[in-house]
Amino acid sequence: MLKKIATGAVFVSLMLSLASAAHADSARSEDGPKHDDRGHSRDQHSSDKDRTDGKKDHSDDSEHGPFSFAALDASAYGQASSDWTVPYLVPSGFTQSMVQDETVLDVYPGVSDLHDMNTQNETGREAGRYLYNTYEVNDNGAVAVTDLKTGTATVIAQRADWNRLDGIRWTSWGTLLVTEETPGGKVYELFLDEKDLTKVTKIEERTALGSLRHEGIDVDKAGNVYVIDELNGGSIYKFVPTTRGDLSAGQLYALKLTDLADADQLWNQATFTDKVGAFEWVTLDQNQVVTDADVASNAVAATEFGRPEDVEVIGSTLYVANTSEDRVIAIDLKKNVLTSFVEAGVNVPVEDQAAGVTGFNSPDNLAEGPDGALWIVEDNSFSDVYRADKRTNSAGNSKSVDLFASLTDQGAETTGIYFGKNPKELFVSVQHPDKALADGIWKITKD
Repeated sequence: MLKKIATGAVFVSLMLSLASAAHADSARSEDGPKHDDRGHSRDQHSSDKDRTDGKKDHSDDSEHGPFSFAALDASAYGQASSDWTVPYLVPSGFTQSMVQDETVLDVYPGVSDLHDMNTQNETGREAGRYLYNTYEVNDNGAVAVTDLKTGTATVIAQRADWNRLDGIRWTSWGTLLVTEETPGGKVYELFLDEKDLTKVTKIEERTALGSLRHEGIDVDKAGNVYVIDELNGGSIYKFVPTTRGDLSAGQLYALKLTDLADADQLWNQATFTDKVGAFEWVTLDQNQVVTDADVASNAVAATEFGRPEDVEVIGSTLYVANTSEDRVIAIDLKKNVLTSFVEAGVNVPVEDQAAGVTGFNSPDNLAEGPDGALWIVEDNSFSDVYRADKRTNSAGNSKSVDLFASLTDQGAETTGIYFGKNPKELFVSVQHPDKALADGIWKITKD
């Protein structure tokens, strides 16, 4: 049974949206099919001028929809705690519930369990009943499951050679993909017992997806898989299987911007904002991919980014969180165009904790909201949770970026942000907190 604790604080609503005159425009984005495999709506809502009844259309705003909220005005500066009852500052009208932590299931006694990414069984029998998670420890990695109906949490797979398990994703064919965030990291596919989704029947290493410092992973409706290499100088990859649903064979590609010279494709902190525009997917040497996909991408001068960490496919757009750039990019998979979707100093403030200025710092994990908006968490002290409106200006910048929550445990970071089958429930992991035995998973529910 989940522990339920109501939050009682009421916060002033203030949209953290910074419009740049160079980018201001009333145009909106036009991406995406109308529904994904989870059944979430993908309709691109009309702008105000498209309405014929004279009323303003709020259908994409953070203050409307199944997970609507009044944005917080600031991060949890000055409110740090290592003895909290609930971990986040959130707007009024939400309840925080502990799903499981080290007091429920302590996989690595004596050290932080390092809960990381989360996913549910999104399709099939009893869809949404089970929540699966990884642990980002250095060795003897594990995957666990929590039965959200009974509250029972168990380890379902663990191997001594698994190192820093991070990403986890449910596939439409009913398996789990898990990734290793380490040099030479691999992707593994876990097959589950169809009659008991808490049991793993087989594990396959998917070498064709590349040997990389994997973190985020996602699959589009065609069955293509997207991965990244998590380092300064890492690239973005697309895997096209020979047969949909069979990841044992196929071709790995790397993203390359077409308007940059090869020398300009290299990672450079001073020039990353130039990395926008048209791109192509460049074929990689599959023999090299298996041993080191970074070497394979360097051979074709693929574009390098600042620590790409997580990926999220929403409609026909692939979003990537580039931590070292304080930027989330949007990759239009139909038009083959890359834009800056959220960027500190462009459409959200630059953070300055010393001056008490809440801003965007080290975006890490991503999630698709129930209305198709992008949700973002920071790898940062006072880790914040943002919602970015899918509507964009002509430069591709989100028209509003709103602060939803802020983590009060200053030693912790938020990971594993995930919306499941219930559009009023958001799951997050609280990793390496200062509070003892509190590394775990929390659910934030709209009342």
